[in-house]
Amino acid sequence: MRLSLLPVALAALLACPLVARAEKADNDKPMNVEADSLRYDDLRQVSVFTGKVVLTKGTIVIRGARLEVRQDPEGYQYGIVTAEPGKRAFYRQKREGVDEWIEGESEVIDYDGKADRVKFIRQAELRRLRGATLADEMVGSLITYENTTDVFTVDGGPASPRPGGRVRAVLAPRDGASAPAGAASRAPAAPPAPLRVTPGISGEVR
Repeated sequence: MRLSLLPVALAALLACPLVARAEKADNDKPMNVEADSLRYDDLRQVSVFTGKVVLTKGTIVIRGARLEVRQDPEGYQYGIVTAEPGKRAFYRQKREGVDEWIEGESEVIDYDGKADRVKFIRQAELRRLRGATLADEMVGSLITYENTTDVFTVDGGPASPRPGGRVRAVLAPRDGASAPAGAASRAPAAPPAPLRVTPGISGEVR
């Protein structure tokens, strides 16, 4: 079933950027959702999509088995995407002004529109790609991205994909950091904004 022009509770889900420097043009793009079924509760302002859910809005792509969107009395929206058992939900969006993409996977993806925060819960992995090349990668039990402060928090625990429940981060050097001595000088391109990572209490970054 293909749905567009969704109820207000769903239409505003991605009205705010979900990751730092997300593609601003996404806000003006139409939202489309494909799913096997939809249940909308107007009284509670809740929309529930189930069955191979695919949401697209500009550069944003979200996939999962179930998507629930609600709106509080203040007008803030919250969304929870759940994967099929044994699988992970998927999120992808372009970053503003650079050829970079943010991708994330976890069993549950939780959006908080009021706090401007996204959480990847259980078996969590977050990647930044420059073009088609993997630049940064973070793995843990819980990955929280605070959009307002541009900080990742990566927590370890039993639900981490890493042995022993540890966290892992691989951070690529910024462009030009490894240029050979004597190389021809040129005006460097503006480097992408660095991603700052804060390890959780139960894990470490290496």
